[in-house]
Amino acid sequence: MDLNADLGEGFGSWPMGDDTALLDVVTSANVACGFHAGDPSIMRRVTARAVERGVAIGAHVGYADKAGFGRRFVDIEPDALRDEVVYQLGALDAFARIAGDRVRYVKPHGALYNTIGHHEAQATAVVAAVADYDKSLPVLGLPGSAWLRLAADAGLTVVHEAFADRAYTPEGTLVSRREAGSVLHDADEIAARCTAMATGQPIRDDSGGSLVVEPASICVHGDTPGAVDIARRVRGALEGAGVTMRPFTG
Repeated sequence: MDLNADLGEGFGSWPMGDDTALLDVVTSANVACGFHAGDPSIMRRVTARAVERGVAIGAHVGYADKAGFGRRFVDIEPDALRDEVVYQLGALDAFARIAGDRVRYVKPHGALYNTIGHHEAQATAVVAAVADYDKSLPVLGLPGSAWLRLAADAGLTVVHEAFADRAYTPEGTLVSRREAGSVLHDADEIAARCTAMATGQPIRDDSGGSLVVEPASICVHGDTPGAVDIARRVRGALEGAGVTMRPFTG
């Protein structure tokens, strides 16, 4: 099982999360590419530390929305969105290569991630950006999303992920962050859910029913309070259940 986290999401003097500590726990790092968060110096530092620790580097591409942390929908023209995603990929890949590796996969961030789950035009634009830049890059997303369907149609490798600390609807989508209880904070509960996910057992959805998810990667959010402790508890629980931890990129 792969364990991924969103990293590099500070900006200038403003930190966000403990990137260094999380890089000792996760196997893949979704690194902000400067649009929703991050800046060139942060990208350089995080990619260098990821390479030192053998953590796979992923491009965490998003809307150009630093003030909203990329969590607000942007009604951008598809061609412009395609080019902005290519721009972000190229920027992060440059720093990854300086560090001795390269970008290994792509995961959209925040509102872009949610929007391309159903917005065909924007999903097509993001798929086109990845295919134009490097068709060998796997893409990470929720099962059943338009993003992964269109990516598969374009010949990209799709990877299903689940979220350690987010509540699910009965349909397998994420409960909106505007809803109470959408983000989980109990480390024991989160670790138990992740073990269930990784071993094919059901978890509880927000209506009290059972939901089976079969991810190749589990995300722990780097900006969640207590993120490092949660990530350590999750990894410990997975390894205690006999799950081998490694990047899904190989």
